Amino acid sequence: MDAARNPYTPGAGTTPPELAGRDEILEEARVAIERHKLGRPNQGIILSGLRGVGKTVLLNRIRREAAAAGVVAISLEASEALPLPLPTALLPPLRAALLDLSTREAAKEAARRALRALAGFISAWKVVYQDISLQLDAAPEPGLADSKDLESDLRDLLGCSAEAARANGTAIALFVDELHALPADQIGALLASLHGAAQDHLPLTLIGAGLPQIGGMLGDARSYAERMFTLFGVGPLSSDDAICALAKPATAEGVAYDPDALAAIVARTQGYPYFLQQWGKHAWLAAGESPISAADVDRATNAAIAELDRGFFRIRLDRITPGQERYLRAMTELGPGPHPSADVARVLGQDAAGASPHRDEVIKRGMAWSPRWGYIDFTVPLFDEYLKRTRPIYGPGA
Repeated sequence: MDAARNPYTPGAGTTPPELAGRDEILEEARVAIERHKLGRPNQGIILSGLRGVGKTVLLNRIRREAAAAGVVAISLEASEALPLPLPTALLPPLRAALLDLSTREAAKEAARRALRALAGFISAWKVVYQDISLQLDAAPEPGLADSKDLESDLRDLLGCSAEAARANGTAIALFVDELHALPADQIGALLASLHGAAQDHLPLTLIGAGLPQIGGMLGDARSYAERMFTLFGVGPLSSDDAICALAKPATAEGVAYDPDALAAIVARTQGYPYFLQQWGKHAWLAAGESPISAADVDRATNAAIAELDRGFFRIRLDRITPGQERYLRAMTELGPGPHPSADVARVLGQDAAGASPHRDEVIKRGMAWSPRWGYIDFTVPLFDEYLKRTRPIYGPGA
């Protein structure tokens, strides 16, 4: 079949041709953003889940729809590998949004005050972005966002910005991907700013996405966080939704699947959206004609696994130490998780205290998470299979 017409789109945050099984989340987000735009308080939204479940895809879809509705949509991405301080990541897009609002007659004065707050914030925090000092024509307003206390200054800055949005009949929505990668003090400051805006009835909200530990991190940062957000656990698709995600794009191209071919892909991918796109892509390439058969899926599997090994899986090992890699490999010896951390230490021939530094580091790096006290599991689906294929067995004392 024509490779150029292959409908599947595996990629980081790439929207699949059929976004199946996520209607409830999208509708909840639409209502929340519309309420904020109307000046009616509403909880923010947190998308929580493993790698490859489509959190970034959903976040980007919600952001585009918010922007199309006239909301000031500000997009940020944190990173475990290259942590970027919240002020540095936030200010360039916020500056652009405020400059735009300052051209609107209704919001001009409020936006100018927000720009003065931004100038004070930049001066107080000496913000540098990509080795360039951020500059504004506006002069700081003494006492506004310049105390050098992050929580106080961020509340001033975001509050003034939300007032400018309100003056223009709209709202500000912060879209933060990899939210779990923000340092605890910055998460706390952001939550305090959102809480303050809600108390002042200002149109400011957060739509965030992060690994499964994000709910606990928010609660640790502020005790009231659980009341500020609707938390959606984003997981693998149901069998019916996974089949829809595979079959509908193919049908649009005049191609069908044998039922057993669809069943084979769903079983092999466990319904994870990123893996569905990989297997769909390679099944299309392996098939000579419609319908795509189970034999085509069998031929596609080796190619799909090889591509995942080269990219999706391997890249995650390139930035960890040999000791951290040994810890992850030891987890696979216990079978499907989660597992008591003490059992992982036993596989390594260590006590829990001896293994805990590597445990803490793989969690910090976003490779694993703790679903409950004393337990650990992978954040990357099927990663245990990859490690078993490509890394040696580590016995006690190795």
